[in-house]
Amino acid sequence: MHERTWPTHNRFIYPLATLRIPLSRLEQLNVPLLGVDRPNLFSLRSRDHGARDGSPLLPWIRGLLHEHGLAEADGEVVLQTMPRMFAYLFNPVSLWFCHDRDGRLRAVLAEVNNTFGERHNYLVAHPDHRPILPGDELRASKVFHVSPFFPVRGEYRFRFARQGGVVSTAIDYWEGGRCQLATRLSGHEQPLTGRALAAWLVRLPLMTFGVVARIHWQALRLALRRVPFHRKPLPPTEEISS
Repeated sequence: MHERTWPTHNRFIYPLATLRIPLSRLEQLNVPLLGVDRPNLFSLRSRDHGARDGSPLLPWIRGLLHEHGLAEADGEVVLQTMPRMFAYLFNPVSLWFCHDRDGRLRAVLAEVNNTFGERHNYLVAHPDHRPILPGDELRASKVFHVSPFFPVRGEYRFRFARQGGVVSTAIDYWEGGRCQLATRLSGHEQPLTGRALAAWLVRLPLMTFGVVARIHWQALRLALRRVPFHRKPLPPTEEISS
């Protein structure tokens, strides 16, 4: 769900599905219809994430957490992302949920892509590195251009929850003292099986293609409403901000 509140109201909801993969088990993953670093109807490729060079993902995120002093996040890392479908992918945001050895959430990396082929990572955690509880609000300054209808200023406010098999993420954009955009991603967890992927394929056969089409359709609607347009600035020099 996306809901723009200013300077014009625009709200839409689309069906979506994502994978949630414990990275410690990635290399052993063997599911019909899903290829890990190999072609299939669904595919998850290391080069789409992390260092983007095809190197293993878990060492990359471990190094990033260590570099940012998050030694507490030394447990499982769960990557929530859309896979490629029929080899095609545009992934607006992938989320890396970084836990400690007791399973408590300690940090989340939001890996953001824009339609200009650029990306940026927002690493969010409590300043004192305490566990992140449902409803806790984490903030990050906006430094990366995503939509031409919003400036690169203000901040994002994140909230994460997982309860009763429902996983939800809220990312709100605040600027000028108001929430200008509210986004929600929520869904029911299901076991990752060939049958579940087949059902996904039947229900959402063109999902990854539809993501880009819907982005441009909503942009056209905003342009027709004469929402102010902001030129794309240069991307930030750092790939990670916290």
